[in-house]
Formats: sequence, structure tokens, C-alpha cells
Amino acid sequence: MNRDLSLQQIAEGMTKSLLNASEKDLEGFQKIVDATLELREAHKDLQKMVQSYSNSGIHRNVNSHNG
Repeated sequence: MNRDLSLQQIAEGMTKSLLNASEKDLEGFQKIVDATLELREAHKDLQKMVQSYSNSGIHRNVNSHNG
């Protein structure tokens, strides 16, 4: 399976499946989408924390104590 699918390709490929899915299947899919969105936000927050850390002087002070 190609892991580099665009969102458009994913949406086009799953439309028929979603239309024919049961309510239980749709609920499960919704949970996956919700978890993915939470993960995406957490990843953005992590990137901001890493950038903030990188821009601060903290890492220089920590490194100077290790030598």
C-alpha cells in the first residue's frame, strides 16, 4: 500500500465504502478520524515546544554542565 496518498486520493477511494458502511463501521471510522486529529494537534504542540526549546538558552546551559 502506498503510504504517500494525498488526502484527495484517500477521500476518493473511501467514498463508496463509507456510503455502504454500517452505522457501527462509521462510528469506528469517526473514532479513527477524531484520534488522528488529536494526534495532529499534539504533533503541532510538540513541534512548538521543540522550537521554543531550541530558541531558548536552556540547551546551551545544559550542554555546558555536561562537559
